[in-house]
Amino acid sequence: MTERLRLLAADEADLETLSALMQDAAVKAGDVAYDVKARRLVLIANRYRWETRQPSRARCALRLDSLTGLRRRGWPSPDTVLDLLALRWADGGIELDFAGGAALRAEAECIDVELHDLSGPWGTRRTPRHTL
Repeated sequence: MTERLRLLAADEADLETLSALMQDAAVKAGDVAYDVKARRLVLIANRYRWETRQPSRARCALRLDSLTGLRRRGWPSPDTVLDLLALRWADGGIELDFAGGAALRAEAECIDVELHDLSGPWGTRRTPRHTL
């Protein structure tokens, strides 16, 4: 049976865990949607599965709820693929930082985030590497 993650974050420690699991997720800029009425931001990504020893990725959805606004910085064209670096709570908002300087800031009443794997894993030959 294929193991799929479905996790909720309700505080900063939970969000830190989701950030570690989402690090190096490949996100197409056009696969990020903000619904003002629903007060929700959803992004679809190919997440590197850091929790396993096998190099693999899984398609996932990251959903942020209870939002009051969204700001974008350096947001590229919809076809651009971004690497998610981190999620963090800062001064009443959830910040999503991407490689290359793009960023989102979701103003939020509280931390209300869900990570949900949409597919089973598939193998990859490339493990993300970070240089100092």
